[in-house]
Amino acid sequence: MASIEEIAATLREVATSGMKPKALLSAVRERHPEATKKEVVRAAFYALTEGRDDRHEHLDNLHSFALTERATEEDEPVRSGKLRKKKDKKAASAGVPAH
Repeated sequence: MASIEEIAATLREVATSGMKPKALLSAVRERHPEATKKEVVRAAFYALTEGRDDRHEHLDNLHSFALTERATEEDEPVRSGKLRKKKDKKAASAGVPAH
């Protein structure tokens, strides 16, 4: 079983600009067939935070992969939603718009 550091090193090697998440996952699994999707995503975050890679296009690719592929369930991608501002209760009752 490969460690997170080993998978992160592989991610840094195989990541190219514009690479799709599925292609990145497949490239990692060619070298580490026992690695789960969850381990690869964790390794991508590890590569971003602990890695010493100055190639920004690779970092952007890993960041995008890690964010889109993380999930609460193994196969269910996380969807980002628009955040709403909380309304000030006092301002709302007085008819004044909240800032």
